[in-house]
Amino acid sequence: MDRFKPCDHTFVICAYKDSEYLSSCIRSLKSQSVRSKVLAVTSTPSEYIDSIMKKAGIPLYIRDGASDIASDWNFALSLVETPLATIAHQDDVYLREYASTMLACMNAEERPLIFFSDYGEIRGERIVDVNHLLTVKRRMLWPLRFEWARRSIFVRRRILSLGSPICCPSVTYNLNILQRPLFSVGYRSDLDWQAWERISRYNGSFVYSDDILMRHRIHEDSETSLLIRNDVRTAEDFEMLSLFWPSPIARFINSFYAKSQNSN
Repeated sequence: MDRFKPCDHTFVICAYKDSEYLSSCIRSLKSQSVRSKVLAVTSTPSEYIDSIMKKAGIPLYIRDGASDIASDWNFALSLVETPLATIAHQDDVYLREYASTMLACMNAEERPLIFFSDYGEIRGERIVDVNHLLTVKRRMLWPLRFEWARRSIFVRRRILSLGSPICCPSVTYNLNILQRPLFSVGYRSDLDWQAWERISRYNGSFVYSDDILMRHRIHEDSETSLLIRNDVRTAEDFEMLSLFWPSPIARFINSFYAKSQNSN
């Protein structure tokens, strides 16, 4: 008998300002082959966000205080009453079988920590499922196809020591096991990598599906693109790499890692 059912999973949409892609994200969540709960949070309330959520019948919760990614994500997870939660990024879309595949994979593991999947990109009107950066990430995650590797703290940490190949919006969290708050305030770009580093120390499984189950939108106004232009990401990448390597080696790896940002 499955431990996790569709009613045990919640998508939480983090809405930020007035994104033209928000409705597409909502439609992808509403079109899942199995029905999960859907909530929305924002720290930038507006009539635009409010009207879209009312039309979709999605409860909207407002976080008071200055907008901050880590605080917004922690607030989102604090509202979840189910054991499984996915933070849905407003610009991205989830393929129809995301939730059903996630549940099947989580139920197949004895102690699942997080689930995540392969992903593609949306660039303008074009779907891109193969490029250099995606290929590199897939190669990094290849060991996690094997059950023993998914449960190995050593393997997980070796993967993360070379970068963060896990697509954050593809991740579902097992809140029955993970300690909250998950995200550290102060990080703007690598708060997800920092969370994976901490979770990688837990006993349990990093559950990976090599099926493309969502697509991440790349555009100039995205938070990732803005952080890259401001060199915030490069500085945080070095700080994360320094958790795994002596500073000279971390700096050397970071010089190559920074080149991959050109694809954004």
